[in-house]
Amino acid sequence: FSFRKLWAFTGPGFLMSIAYLDPGNIESDLQSGAVAGFKLLWVLMLATIIGLLLQRLAARLGVVTGLHLAEVCNRQYQKVPRIILWLMVELAIIGSDMQEVIGSAIAINLLSVGKIPLWGGVLITIADTFVFLFLDKYGLRKLEALFGFLITIMALTFGYEYITVRPDQGKLLQGLFIPYCKDCGTPQLEQAVGIVGAVIMPHNMYLHSALVKSRQVNRGNKREVQEANKYFFVESCIALFVSFIINIFVVTVFAEAFFKKTNADVYNVCVNTSSPHSSLFPNNNQTLEVDIYKGGAVLGCYFGPAALYIWAIGILAAGQSSTMTGTYSGQFVMEGFLNLRWSRFARVLLTRSIAITPTLFVSIFQDVEHLTGMNDFLNVLMSLQLPFALIPVLTFTSLPSVMHDFANGL
Repeated sequence: FSFRKLWAFTGPGFLMSIAYLDPGNIESDLQSGAVAGFKLLWVLMLATIIGLLLQRLAARLGVVTGLHLAEVCNRQYQKVPRIILWLMVELAIIGSDMQEVIGSAIAINLLSVGKIPLWGGVLITIADTFVFLFLDKYGLRKLEALFGFLITIMALTFGYEYITVRPDQGKLLQGLFIPYCKDCGTPQLEQAVGIVGAVIMPHNMYLHSALVKSRQVNRGNKREVQEANKYFFVESCIALFVSFIINIFVVTVFAEAFFKKTNADVYNVCVNTSSPHSSLFPNNNQTLEVDIYKGGAVLGCYFGPAALYIWAIGILAAGQSSTMTGTYSGQFVMEGFLNLRWSRFARVLLTRSIAITPTLFVSIFQDVEHLTGMNDFLNVLMSLQLPFALIPVLTFTSLPSVMHDFANGL
């Protein structure tokens, strides 16, 4: 084992892991903590492990064949199933893009103390994508370093919230390793399903199988292929472990601080601290419901303004980092399925326009409740799209005609 070789292969896994840290994931995390406490941590861990195994298969497909998943689908499937698969993946990419726009817009609104309205934040996110495209011209390695920096920001910001709240470590370990949910009902079950849909992103399989092609591997040499598979898997394990820890930070913060809290509890604390967000919480005894926006407001009421702004910085980093991975996914999917060679500029302009239009209308004519409600709907949409990515991955990696000596027997 060589750390120098591991460093050479490091990059694609961390870019892939961004999908495990997008705003949709963060929203799912905080809601599961507020609704079920520590009880669903084992679901998060299981979903991450399953995600790792699937990402390993996707990466192996790219390394062994020299083709990414969309290209293999194009070669193996007839026209009708190929078009259906392409449409489903495009739908998932657009849904993910909408979540990134929503998260970034909410973060910008919180950081500006409400001076930049939600629709203004949505418009700002149009421009930031093209900034990333500009950076892309300097090479993928530099872009990978930038995303590593953004992941570090998320680890520091959400880690700060974790240290501030100081969750019960015994309950944390119990929630991780005991697959049981005592006194759970429909809301907790919905959150469990939402966690799976938020963690395992369908278009991420296509992305990871393409990103590994950025490293030179002699596919005629079996030993080199085995070595590349090994180092890409080790890198994926490290990247997804980091993303898992960040997700745990968010779940446990809200599980410790806000599980079984009522609106009145939060309202009184916000009024006593003269928070400008106290109007978000009606003075009644209904169980507190939180989202990305309310989550920041609640943290600000309980732990001071610093906690709110640090939370918003973390959400902004999550939204911005996942922007470019969606762009790459769309590029690879379109080129693979349709053999269309669009420029990244044209590709981003099309998908971001489709994603921003409904988000912009909701942000102008509705309130933040509807915007975050749309986020929940999109998490459900992601889980419905999963089979359209998983069936091709599991099928092709088990075919000797595609994978040769590296076919997955299990």
